[in-house]
Amino acid sequence: MRTQSIEYTADDRDLIGHLAVDDSADGPRPAVLVCHEGPGLDDHARGRAERLASMGYIAFALDYHGGGKLLERDEMYGRLGQLIPDPLRTRALGQAGLDVLLAQPEADRSRVAAIGYCFGGTMALELARSGADLRAVVGFHAGLGTTRPEDAGNIKASVLACIGADDPLVPEDQRRAFEAEMRAAGVDWRLYLFGGAVHSFTNERADLVGMDGIRYHRPTDERSWRVMIDLFEEKLVPV
Repeated sequence: MRTQSIEYTADDRDLIGHLAVDDSADGPRPAVLVCHEGPGLDDHARGRAERLASMGYIAFALDYHGGGKLLERDEMYGRLGQLIPDPLRTRALGQAGLDVLLAQPEADRSRVAAIGYCFGGTMALELARSGADLRAVVGFHAGLGTTRPEDAGNIKASVLACIGADDPLVPEDQRRAFEAEMRAAGVDWRLYLFGGAVHSFTNERADLVGMDGIRYHRPTDERSWRVMIDLFEEKLVPV
């Protein structure tokens, strides 16, 4: 497998993403954009990109903070406080990462997906709402709300949200609003709720945060990954 750091610019920031691709295969293959959790690009997002590459995809873990690094908690909250109420800015950051991915010669531009974790899942969903040419979009413990729900009519992808049933950051009223948004727009969507799981259930280091409602949950991590792969096999047909 080849991994490579790629520098690019968006939102007036110098960004550094992580590309993963298996060079032993020939020709274009399905492409997956990976959007990291709130603190920044870390081994969790890089590892997911590399795991996908080992399965026959080309994957690019974007960077939406800058420098390809993690932010301290207060800095993270400040940054997310700028992005959460501004979906157009969020979409532009997602599109910049997608452009990097699709510029790779191994990427099949007709078979593209975006996935994300925490706010990265929100970013993937907003990218879908922008009308990006995606076949599948997956949000893991993602914020589902948006200030522009009417834009769901632009979605071309099949949408999958994997949420912990006890996640305090994605409460039931937010889930209901998301369902209503998807129905109103006629989107091919699915929402999986996983019992016993809270926020950041895919990240093995989540417990180190030391906050209530943020905890790794191995069964849900494994089950949600399988659900995603099932969607990919339906929509991307891996080589």
